[in-house]
Amino acid sequence: MDQPPDKSAVRVAPNQPSDTVQVPNRPSGQAQEPSKESGGLFVFKTKVEEVALHATVVDDHNRLVTSLVRDDFTVLENGTPQKITSFRHEDIPVALGIVIDNSGSMRDKRPAVNQAAINLVKAGNPNDEVFIVNFNDQSFIDQDFTADISKLKEALEQIDSSGGTALYDAILASADHIRKHAHLEKRVLVVVTDGEDRDSVTNLETILRRLQVESGPTIYTIGILDTESGHSAKVEARHAKRALEEIAEDTGGVAFFPKDLSEVDNISRQIAHDIRSQYTLGYKPSTPRTSGGYRTIRVAAHAKGYGKLQVRTRSGYYAGEERAAK
Repeated sequence: MDQPPDKSAVRVAPNQPSDTVQVPNRPSGQAQEPSKESGGLFVFKTKVEEVALHATVVDDHNRLVTSLVRDDFTVLENGTPQKITSFRHEDIPVALGIVIDNSGSMRDKRPAVNQAAINLVKAGNPNDEVFIVNFNDQSFIDQDFTADISKLKEALEQIDSSGGTALYDAILASADHIRKHAHLEKRVLVVVTDGEDRDSVTNLETILRRLQVESGPTIYTIGILDTESGHSAKVEARHAKRALEEIAEDTGGVAFFPKDLSEVDNISRQIAHDIRSQYTLGYKPSTPRTSGGYRTIRVAAHAKGYGKLQVRTRSGYYAGEERAAK
């Protein structure tokens, strides 16, 4: 599982659908939720009937709130209240994909970004499974799922820093990979780029649609954007910012826009803390999945002693599509 894959087997070439990405053989199966038994070992139990939501709660000062209980939450699907059938608030392992822009404009930024990526992993759960994708106008899985820091460092150092930016294709291929091959139910992508997508076959509307499958990953984006140059650069930065915000918000993540490289490392640690502080809520939809269609999700939280609470989680999903895609 920890062996570096042959790059030729995982290449996503331009002008091909991103779901043609090939990965090393690895057992796949139902999404699984880890739970602890005696001895502190994690075991895995499938809850196929539930929709699982990973939710972050912040107060009106944007501080994490980590002391809520099940009854403090309300879940609405298509505006209809749902019964919460499972509730957890503990630090569980995550399947994590780190997806980093490897285009020419990133050459001077990569050392700082790579170090931030390693610190993100170190600040995570020791049982996390992590894979590394480097992309320019093509995407490569330079390290498949592993917890070995030395292998992750080696993958991050596969720097070409050339070519264009096929951001959407890279995100979609990475989301497909984590959906098909992750053993852990909790799934996250962290995406780092410094510019607007120029080279993807996939457009923004398509990627937003394709990300809304059951148990799709939460996506955190870091945009190291140029807002100080000429008019053209500022326009591109605005377009990139909007796209990164939409991708993050629709999946329950956060978009970050550091003013300079020195902030990226702190952001990576903030993301790790956010991931480890989430609540996991499960519910069985009152409308059968066989009905299909898009379902909106809204989660609210109210608790004595707090003012207005904001809950971040995915905005919705297409019922049954994860299972159909397997």
